[in-house]
Amino acid sequence: MSNTAGGQPPAPQAGPRRQLMQNDPFSQPAYTDSFYAAVGGHETFVKLIDVFYDGVATDPLLRPMYPEEDLEPAKRRFLMFLEQYWGGPTTYGEERGHPRLRMRHMPFRVTPEAKDRWLFHMRTAVDSLELSPLHEGTLWDYMERAALTMVNSPSTGPEA
Repeated sequence: MSNTAGGQPPAPQAGPRRQLMQNDPFSQPAYTDSFYAAVGGHETFVKLIDVFYDGVATDPLLRPMYPEEDLEPAKRRFLMFLEQYWGGPTTYGEERGHPRLRMRHMPFRVTPEAKDRWLFHMRTAVDSLELSPLHEGTLWDYMERAALTMVNSPSTGPEA
């Protein structure tokens, strides 16, 4: 039972967060609620996208899925999407509306093999960031789940 009027608990006090455990990162002044800011913001996501598309550019299975000769427009779209998803600028939504990822990928035959190649290049990109284990695991978990949801065609089999 609370000692405040009306039986309501006291309002939280503004100021530094209470330290929950020794070396608690969430009570440190640099803590942010945004994954985007916590991993380095725009520069981190630009590096992720650049390394990823370096792999895609030479991949015989994935490159044909990008109809534009120049990969820069695809890089920009993916960068905007990831930045918005992780708490950064909302440019993607402002320019393109709802992501509708499955719908936008339906024109392309995304097989389990294509998913695996995508994840191969994304793994290289994520590793290049040298994130903390918590941030790396969070980002990688999302990439794996997102890649799996994009599969829309059966395996091509050994003859492909």
